[in-house]
Amino acid sequence: MRSEKVLDRTSLDDSFKTTLISDYHNANISDLNKSILEYVEKLTLKPATITKEDIEKLKQQGCTERMIHDVVQVTSFFNYINRLADGLGVELEEGYK
Repeated sequence: MRSEKVLDRTSLDDSFKTTLISDYHNANISDLNKSILEYVEKLTLKPATITKEDIEKLKQQGCTERMIHDVVQVTSFFNYINRLADGLGVELEEGYK
């Protein structure tokens, strides 16, 4: 399930969801959440480039070790499931396209 579909299942305002998906840097969210999303984006698109500095930046913003662990676990799981489905040619059910 893509992140857009996850957001569709929330009670968030549609314009806010659109901003989160298209340009989270300009969304009305905390600096901590923006830093987390930057980390998630980097972990998803360029995982080999993650450095200790990236993790330290999260800690400086207020993330605990547990929070960082949870962010990595959830991000990795979503990436794994999406790649598994893509690699197997899984077709989404009509309501999830």
